[in-house]
Amino acid sequence: MATAPQMPLMRARWARSPFYFNSASHLLRIGKEKANCLQELLDAMRTCPDSSIFQHTFQTLEEHHFIKEGFSNDFAHWAFAACNEVELAERLSSIDIREFTSISTLRERLVQLTESHLQKNPRAATRQAMEPFYVMAADLVVIPTPYVARNLEEFADGMRKVSIHSIYYHFIDARLRLKLNSNDFSVWLDQELDMRQAGERLHQIDIYTSTLEGVRRSILKVIEGELARD
Repeated sequence: MATAPQMPLMRARWARSPFYFNSASHLLRIGKEKANCLQELLDAMRTCPDSSIFQHTFQTLEEHHFIKEGFSNDFAHWAFAACNEVELAERLSSIDIREFTSISTLRERLVQLTESHLQKNPRAATRQAMEPFYVMAADLVVIPTPYVARNLEEFADGMRKVSIHSIYYHFIDARLRLKLNSNDFSVWLDQELDMRQAGERLHQIDIYTSTLEGVRRSILKVIEGELARD
C-alpha cells in the first residue's frame, strides 16, 4: 500500500531562494518644511514626502528602540516638549502604526487629529513653539552582511548573529517597501518555506513594547519553536 510522501523536517527543508541578511545606514536630511507653531506643523504634515512621515513615525522606533515608555513618534514628542500641548501629544502618540497599510492613510490620521485639536484650541495654532520642528527624511544605504539562510536552522543562526540594525532594516524599514503590509522575515517564511502561520506570528510582534533586542528574542522564540517540532 503506497503512502503519501511526507514533507521534509522543518530544519532540513530547503528554501526556494535564500534569505540574505542586510543591514542599513540612514543618512538624515532636512526637508524644506519647518514648523515654528502647530499650524505650520499641520501644513507640513499635509505636504511633506511620504518618506518624512515614515521617518517621524516608524523610524523613531529605531532611534529610541531601547525606550519602552514615552511618546511613540516625533510629532507627539514635539507637541508635548516644544508646544506644551499635552492633549494633542497624547492623541498623536495613541496612533498605532501597525493598523495602517499605507503612508497616505497614516498621514490623514495625523492631519485629522491635529486639525481637530486646533479647532477646539484655536489659540494654540499660532503660539510660538519653544524650538522649531524640522521635517526630515532619510536616504537608505543598504549594507550586505555575511549571513545567508537557506533553511530554518540557518535563519535562526543568522538572527542570533546580526546587529539590531539588520533587525530594524528587515522588520520595520521593510514595511515602507512592502506598503506597510508585512516585513521581510514574514514574507520569506511564507513564500520560500511555506510557513505562513509562523510568518504571521512574526508580523504580530509588538514593535511598541519591545526593544529591537526584544524583537530578536520574540522572532527566535517562534523559529526555535518550529525547529523543536522536528
